[in-house]
Amino acid sequence: MAGQQLSRVRVIVSGRVQGVYFRDSARRLAVFFGLTGWVRNLLDGRVELVVEGDPRPVERMIEWCKVGPDLAVVEQVEVIAEEPAGQFNGFTVR
Repeated sequence: MAGQQLSRVRVIVSGRVQGVYFRDSARRLAVFFGLTGWVRNLLDGRVELVVEGDPRPVERMIEWCKVGPDLAVVEQVEVIAEEPAGQFNGFTVR
């Protein structure tokens, strides 16, 4: 992606976000948007994502995280901007 502006964010999602297909849904959407990174469950019940790619799809991913999949109840979304590193080859569930 040489010469192309990239955006990277770390997103922490709180609420009923585990056991509701949040990670798989996030992975599918990230792949659809052409984003790279990963998603994982945290021990405290939250979900964490690192998403990198073109700024517009990254923003769309953040907006989706505020709602999540059908069974999720999202209470809070924390977004932390990070420096793009270009280190990911795809989007994985950890």
